[in-house]
Amino acid sequence: MTTFDDRERSYEAKFARDADLQFKAEARRNRLLGEWAAGLLGKSGDDAKSYALSVVTSDFEEPGDEDVFRKIAADLEGKADEAAIRAKMAELVGVARQQLIDEL
Repeated sequence: MTTFDDRERSYEAKFARDADLQFKAEARRNRLLGEWAAGLLGKSGDDAKSYALSVVTSDFEEPGDEDVFRKIAADLEGKADEAAIRAKMAELVGVARQQLIDEL
């Protein structure tokens, strides 16, 4: 094996780890967002967990974050505006990423 082959495998492994971390961070962000929205909706306990799971699964409808945003915006109509939801999404992706890094 050459140094270039080793370097190529290293970059491929790093890309795979980064993609995995991004996927996990988005899924965790969606759960945290669901828990936040559940609190605004007055849900607690199993109802809150179930709602958070429904937010996570809503992300599988299409690529990107818009499917999650639409679900949360529809559910929180009158309780949170677009700017508040998008700000919370941006905040929680950082929180989720840090939680995953701390678990390593």
